[in-house]
Amino acid sequence: MVPCSLIMAIAIIVTIFILGYAAITLEHSIKVNKAASALVTGILCWTVYILSGVDAHGVNHALAEHMGELSGILFFLLGAMVIVELIDAHDGFDIITARITTTSKRKLLWIVATLAFFLSALLDNLTTTIVIVTLLRKLIADRDDRLLFTGVTVIAANAGGVWSPMGDVTTTMLWIGGQISVLPTIVALIIPSLVCSIVPVLAVSLRLQGVVEAPAGKPSESLTSSMFERNAVFWLGLGVLLFVPVFKTITHLPPFMGMLFGLGIMWVVTELIHSEKGEAEKGVLSVNHAIRKIDTPSILFFLGILLAISALQSTGVLTSVATWLESKVGDVVVLGLIIGLLSAVLDNVPLVAAVQGMYSLADYPMDDFFWQFLAYTSGTGGSALIVGSAAGVAAMGLEKINFFWYVRTISFLAVVGYFSGAAVFVIQKAVF
Repeated sequence: MVPCSLIMAIAIIVTIFILGYAAITLEHSIKVNKAASALVTGILCWTVYILSGVDAHGVNHALAEHMGELSGILFFLLGAMVIVELIDAHDGFDIITARITTTSKRKLLWIVATLAFFLSALLDNLTTTIVIVTLLRKLIADRDDRLLFTGVTVIAANAGGVWSPMGDVTTTMLWIGGQISVLPTIVALIIPSLVCSIVPVLAVSLRLQGVVEAPAGKPSESLTSSMFERNAVFWLGLGVLLFVPVFKTITHLPPFMGMLFGLGIMWVVTELIHSEKGEAEKGVLSVNHAIRKIDTPSILFFLGILLAISALQSTGVLTSVATWLESKVGDVVVLGLIIGLLSAVLDNVPLVAAVQGMYSLADYPMDDFFWQFLAYTSGTGGSALIVGSAAGVAAMGLEKINFFWYVRTISFLAVVGYFSGAAVFVIQKAVF
């Protein structure tokens, strides 16, 4: 029988989680960074749990186990963010942007969408969106055209991220958690993801006509590194990111070990490249500067929200939710679609973390239909709203996109692409 004190504590923990979640979703309204709300929520959940009269040693042991899993995700993100920042500091992405010369709106849209789709799989959807938005500012003067291209970029970047273990945080979480593996996930998700991206792009391109006008009177930005440095860091960085799943397959060590190993290699190489320069001359080209520039609040946000989810898991709340979902929904396709659409309103990270806690590998083994479908829906469903994904939030901030403009112009296209890709995934699984 569950003690009354624990029942009361669980009720308080659920209340804290709901209030904390509300604070996260209302970040801009209440003027409090979501990382702060997440940290307070996560710590309070565990504090209430340990003060509920249960065995303190057992709670600390459970917390230590969860922190072992969470640290793998956090260090993976940390390493990836520093590597990408280092490439950007060396103007590595100019290698891509300098090769786009077309002025046709229709052709440029397909180039941008294709670039966003595949670059997102190599890097991540957030970084890709930032790079593409920066590129669009150099290519398109008209704000209305640029916003339309940006909206399509969000859809393509989110779709491109789900079939790669490094392209989307939720796919990374499922990979690190052992729910999916690299090659089977790529094979299962790349076609549905392509459909999810192609359908909206096709719909937009059919009504696009004419040419884009480049911004006038803006001198090209001076590059801070030589051609050798730019090429060396760019290709080494991409090679390191692509090496991570290979490292995991060969060594069976967690992915964050491969990512940090790659960061160490890049650190050594960049130090040797700039060995003749003084500290002041290295400036933004050093790893030290890249570490200072990464989005640390995002890492703390993940820590806080995942701590809160782990508290719900340890207290048995998620198991109860799983039982309720099984009785009310049951069908894994419907469940996956619901989770995907919820990720447009709520953050997909805690949603996926909750599902990981609700279902074990005994229920659904690695690379099961359910886990792969969850990777697709949780990564692409967020495109339905501008605030539904990290890529959308980044685009919203960079281009000052109005929430309701996105709803009127992009949301329907994103939803159609979402369901089109989901249908292809279900049919693909049924046939093969």
